[in-house]
Amino acid sequence: MSLTDAERTAIVSLWEKVSGNVNGIGAEALERLFLSYPQTKTYFSHFDLSHGSADVQVHGGKVLGAIGEATKHLDNIEEALSKLSDLHAYNLRVDPGNFKLLSHSIQVVLAAHFPEEFTATAQAAWDKFLSTISAVLTSKYR
Repeated sequence: MSLTDAERTAIVSLWEKVSGNVNGIGAEALERLFLSYPQTKTYFSHFDLSHGSADVQVHGGKVLGAIGEATKHLDNIEEALSKLSDLHAYNLRVDPGNFKLLSHSIQVVLAAHFPEEFTATAQAAWDKFLSTISAVLTSKYR
């Protein structure tokens, strides 16, 4: 993936705002995912998936934490998320299509929380960025 300077700026500047509330925003994105695509709940049978649960808050924070890590390594997301890619491919075996669904849910939450910053340009940059993350996380699936 090659990002333009404008895309990098859009990703990093919005991330600076998101980073202060990774658990809350991550949980909201997961809740939206579970409500919109209930089949995605199957990977979380051991979680309390009720609104505001600690499980959803913590996992939402982990998801956005990985995204935050990727924002620090825009030139080498594959290396930055290699261990997470291994985990998803060899242990969790999450349906690769779910990453696209989660990416969409994340973008909806970003648009709701940051309407001024989440312009069409920012949305296009974040869509490209999250698509790259999804590709990295599923790259070792066979």
